[in-house]
Amino acid sequence: MNRPLLITDCDEVLLHMVSHFAAWLDEAHEIHFALDRHDFVGALTARADGAPVPAERVWPLLDGFFDTEMHRQTLVPHAGEALAAIGAVADIVVLTNLGDHRQPGRVAQLDAHGIRHRVVCNQGGKGRPVAKLIEEFAPSTAVFVDDLAQHHESVAKHAPDVWRLHMVAEPLMAPHIAPAPHAHARIDDWATAERWVLDRFAMRAVA
Repeated sequence: MNRPLLITDCDEVLLHMVSHFAAWLDEAHEIHFALDRHDFVGALTARADGAPVPAERVWPLLDGFFDTEMHRQTLVPHAGEALAAIGAVADIVVLTNLGDHRQPGRVAQLDAHGIRHRVVCNQGGKGRPVAKLIEEFAPSTAVFVDDLAQHHESVAKHAPDVWRLHMVAEPLMAPHIAPAPHAHARIDDWATAERWVLDRFAMRAVA
């Protein structure tokens, strides 16, 4: 029988991103990012007058962060230890919503934090790429971890037999984010999530 499979997001699951993005916006662009909001559009305001940052500026700013500031990102507590324990019994794929041209940089970034697993870049919903990974690995069971509710909904649609764990590892954001309705559980720390993932592998079938 094939090994289990963990498919995990990166930003706000393995690596902190938004807090460092907020710091960079403040330093380099005099923009405030309200971390109690989980959407980029609407959460950014000019420090000078509080005016909302136009939507057409938001995504170029995010691209700018990934162009030059990925070195700022820090490892989520206990993520490395949890992946080491899970990787002893399962295959692991990092499924990250970045353009394909950023794949080498993300691999190098994770490697610098001691995380050395396959990295797959994606744009849009994650259900179809998860389904493709399930077809490729044919795992005994699989767990998907992500911070965004829409990706849990997408995976529930396209790969319903996959266990789905909602995790928001940024403590400044987590209290303001409701549990994803299409996830099986919500856990925001890897110290607890590790046991949950390993228990799902033991259960195999989705309840």
